Amino acid sequence: MVLSASVEAIHMIKMSQSLASQYYSVRNITSLKEMLDSSVDLYRKNTAFLIKKEKGGEYCRICYEQLKNDVEALGTKLLDMGLLGKRIAIIGENCYEWIVAYLAVVNGVGVVVPLDKELNKEEICNIIDTAECNAVFHTNTFRDIFKDHPVAHQIAMRLYGDRTELSEVLPDEPEKDGLSTWEALVGAGEKLVRGGDRRYIDFSLDPEEMRMLLFSSGTTGMAKGIMLSHRNIVNDIMDTRRIVHIKPEDRSLSILPIHHTFELTLGILTLLYSGASIAFYEGLKYVAKNLVEAQATVLLGVPLIFESMYNKIWKQAAKTGKDIALRKAIKFNRFLRAMGISAERKLFHAIHDNFGGKLRLLITGAAAIDPNVCRGYEDIGLKVLQGYGLTECAPLVAGTPDFSDTYKKAGSVGPALPSGRLKIVDPDENGIGEIAYQGPNVMIGYYNMPEETAAVLHDGWFFTGDLGFMDDKGWLYITGRKKNVIVTKTGKNIYPEEIELYVNRSPYIEESMVYGIDEDLDEGTIVGVQIKPAYEAIYEKFGEDYNDDQIYQLLKEEIRDINTSLAVYKRIRNVSIRREDFIKTTTKKIKRHQNL
Repeated sequence: MVLSASVEAIHMIKMSQSLASQYYSVRNITSLKEMLDSSVDLYRKNTAFLIKKEKGGEYCRICYEQLKNDVEALGTKLLDMGLLGKRIAIIGENCYEWIVAYLAVVNGVGVVVPLDKELNKEEICNIIDTAECNAVFHTNTFRDIFKDHPVAHQIAMRLYGDRTELSEVLPDEPEKDGLSTWEALVGAGEKLVRGGDRRYIDFSLDPEEMRMLLFSSGTTGMAKGIMLSHRNIVNDIMDTRRIVHIKPEDRSLSILPIHHTFELTLGILTLLYSGASIAFYEGLKYVAKNLVEAQATVLLGVPLIFESMYNKIWKQAAKTGKDIALRKAIKFNRFLRAMGISAERKLFHAIHDNFGGKLRLLITGAAAIDPNVCRGYEDIGLKVLQGYGLTECAPLVAGTPDFSDTYKKAGSVGPALPSGRLKIVDPDENGIGEIAYQGPNVMIGYYNMPEETAAVLHDGWFFTGDLGFMDDKGWLYITGRKKNVIVTKTGKNIYPEEIELYVNRSPYIEESMVYGIDEDLDEGTIVGVQIKPAYEAIYEKFGEDYNDDQIYQLLKEEIRDINTSLAVYKRIRNVSIRREDFIKTTTKKIKRHQNL
């Protein structure tokens, strides 16, 4: 892997001086324990979480003071159970008890092992065994798994009904049938603390040691155990806050899987660092309802969610005959914005009201988003920030600052984080090469995998396996995964993600997956695509009696039109239709090799 000195000088540019001068000031923290303590000192009575007593009920507040109390009580009881230094897994739906369990473990008990709730039983059990877990927190959904695959300590968590006042006394019943409850352990821990037990509260952390063991989604192979420390996480939090202004008045709606570092680090821990609050959603079909109920100002999501929300805006406008008026309003707003006048909230109040009226910031990551969608949101007054990261980097390595021209740079994931550096390794004639990153948030290594660790860590640089290029200001553009590149007979590189961006813009295509097909020895590798049709849009336009053959011909015509905007060697030559959903990770990335 070679990088010439002249190219390196260009591609190791950090954020320009003019941009760096606009960083927000942050308070320094060395651990999540220090983060929680300092946030409680600053924001003791602020709302930390919004929870529901029952499904469909109203949101109730839990303040920072109670959060710290619950974390310290649970941590104290876990130490009392002999779990110091042990591996403790957590699995379940997004809820308050999940995050309290996480913080209790990492801030003085042992190593936390967050598990993907979409894993099957065999995968869950394999990770539990590989990580040598001594305890597991789980919601009711997973109780049967641990009946058959016993773990020494099993603690049940619930999604609804948490106390919202510290004056409410929790039960402290002993373990029954090998199963404890979260609230009973917190109740028992409170008694220990009141009795003078300060083992947990006074525990001294080493910010450099492994405290988090996360297993990757395994989109390109077997899942790996990624070892992270407090130093990794808190540096990512502070760097995120240097480029994004999260205020104590802000509130997010937690919709992404909580085990994933994108949601956990950026969507929850960064907000807790900032004195803001988090509401838990009740499922994807309730997102719009929960946004209104929670009065959310910030929403983290993946492109599939944001693109779907954006398409619904235009679909609703077309259905009510207001699409032409919406286009005119957007054009007028661009004129006003060029004059320095902000009128989006008035011009598009109906759209904003559908999101609760207070939503101001959308943060997207985990996959590429159509730049046109980003600009479309900004046209109606919703700022869109993009991030690029990997679990191995806790996760963020690059992000678009909220004080930058995100409209103009909509195709970029931003510059390197303030404490990090990016470089492009072995760039081709177009400047595209493998992305490498260096910073304090880079993982310790892969758990019990020294060879795999050595393959990606070189002299402090993490080699991501992703491909991209940087402009002369150091802004990064992602072109795809190294392993997904299609190489033609003439040696041309084709990046499937780039072509999918064009394909997915068709109103009749819900999702697509572009790949290489080696079926003609003379022609070499050709480009193929699998398409999941947008049946609702097709039937709405052409009628319910539109049959499969007609759908296939319609989509072939769409691809034919798309091909005219592509270079000849990138054009799609093979089209197939699939009725079933693509196999995906929990962050909605298509698992390419499992769909071929």
